[in-house]
Amino acid sequence: MVKFAVIGTSKITDRFIEAAKLCKNFELTAVYSRTKERALEYGSKYEAALAYDDLDELAESREVDAVYIASPNSFHAFQSIKMLRGKKHVLCEKTIASNKKELEHMIKAAKENGVILLEAMRSVFDPGFKAIENNLIKLGTIRRVTFQYCQYSSRYDNFKKGIVENAFNPVFSNGALMDIGVYCIHPLVKLFGMPKSIWANSVILENGVDGAGTIMVNYGNMQGELLYSKITNSKLPSQIQGEKGCMIIKEIADTREVTIIYNNGKEEHISINKCDNNMYYEVEELIRLIQIKGNADVYNKCSLMELSIMDEARRKMGIKFPADV
Repeated sequence: MVKFAVIGTSKITDRFIEAAKLCKNFELTAVYSRTKERALEYGSKYEAALAYDDLDELAESREVDAVYIASPNSFHAFQSIKMLRGKKHVLCEKTIASNKKELEHMIKAAKENGVILLEAMRSVFDPGFKAIENNLIKLGTIRRVTFQYCQYSSRYDNFKKGIVENAFNPVFSNGALMDIGVYCIHPLVKLFGMPKSIWANSVILENGVDGAGTIMVNYGNMQGELLYSKITNSKLPSQIQGEKGCMIIKEIADTREVTIIYNNGKEEHISINKCDNNMYYEVEELIRLIQIKGNADVYNKCSLMELSIMDEARRKMGIKFPADV
């Protein structure tokens, strides 16, 4: 049994616990929040035995094996490194760090302390993504990739009223690229690696946060388009175009439908059976790695490429975070 603590008590943590409870070797042991009262309140909802309002105490606890971190992006590096130095495995919510330099420090701390650091990029652990990977060969030579994820944020209504919540506050290393665009970038690098060149542009809102953006990448023999937004919705699917056919992907962040349309007009529908809450698969993988005493090198390599693209995209867009200084 792997004893988990959670840092963060928002809806995403609810979703994590809901999924993690389906894993037979998961046990929720502790909750951290900024106040003991909130930690106790949240912990009682899930019958967690321990509550913390001190990160050092949590890091030193012998009752906790692993920590799920779902705080704002700007806190990820500091909190992760503290837990890793306390010999805790860490599953850190996307985007795993504010920039590539932070992630490099996090990976170094994990290696020095013999524990696992894993980005909670739920979409690439689940059967939907494996269906994409396993069927790519049917498309022949890949020439164009278009991944898009545009989801109107419920917090944008408050933003328009002058109420700036964390999701629209660049102080917390947030914005459309970090919260939504990452769902397009990570699958791209996991499938195709690091591009040769990057172009990027964005819609900047009045407080300097990005509300939507487009990233173009070039691999020499293949082009990629990444479209994302927190201020509009899109009904169009993602797609991968090859010389033999086109793969249509419904919802790149939670793929449940994949269709290949070949050049001769024939259609192939690929069935995907998976959990309703696809956070389950990232928890299962972390637990598996812990139990076999493995490492997350292959996953961290993708996270490093992801942040390399995001750093360059932000440079071209003129988006800077306090964490960059």
